[in-house]
Amino acid sequence: MPTPVYKRIMLKLSGESLMGEKEYGIDSHIISKYAEEIKTVHELGVQIGIVIGGGNIYRGMENSSDGIDKVTGDHMGMLATVINALALQSALEHHGVFTRCQTAINMERIAEPFIRRRAIRHLEKGRLVIFAAGTGNPYFTTDTAAVLRAIEIEADVIIKATRVDGVYDSDPEKNPGAVHFAQISYQDVLRKDLRVMDMTAITLCKENHLPIAVFNMNMPSNLRRLILGEKVGTSVKDGVAVNN
Repeated sequence: MPTPVYKRIMLKLSGESLMGEKEYGIDSHIISKYAEEIKTVHELGVQIGIVIGGGNIYRGMENSSDGIDKVTGDHMGMLATVINALALQSALEHHGVFTRCQTAINMERIAEPFIRRRAIRHLEKGRLVIFAAGTGNPYFTTDTAAVLRAIEIEADVIIKATRVDGVYDSDPEKNPGAVHFAQISYQDVLRKDLRVMDMTAITLCKENHLPIAVFNMNMPSNLRRLILGEKVGTSVKDGVAVNN
């Protein structure tokens, strides 16, 4: 069996990625496809934590123009992430992957409360853990929640799934001439305002020396290739020169 370069990872999925070709909601084909990709990595013996956004259902702070105040909107966004987490949990278990869902907001009837030691124990026992409801606090994105949970469970890397092949100097879906970075430092991400993650998340990664891998989740086997050490997407870490 191939040897993974990471023992424990945190995978960050956006809620929007679950929409597929839909305008909102969850595409059952996409979520099943993601479950299959994640299973191939789990079968390598990698311990996996997942944080998923809720933008396919409600975008929280960005929806403040609809008359709902930001704090309430963020709480609605947190609940949206729980819906997505339960859907992903069901898809993974349908593919034979044992999972646990932990939430930052107590809702014991449908998920465990987040308890760091319990989460780590689940991972050590080979269970995949999905962390839902963000940090449990308004004004924090699910990117920040993913980094926080990654640090708490002592993940080796945070892997951000996107629709493009890593980090570019501009949006490659809008600019065909956008320049791709194979490696880039936290400092350059912040200085160039590249929007890999929000500033709080990047700063947390920088201060805790947590590397970030950004890749296209929609390319078959990309996640497995990345875990096995192939050059996929973009690596964001300490003190690397810009390499494009």
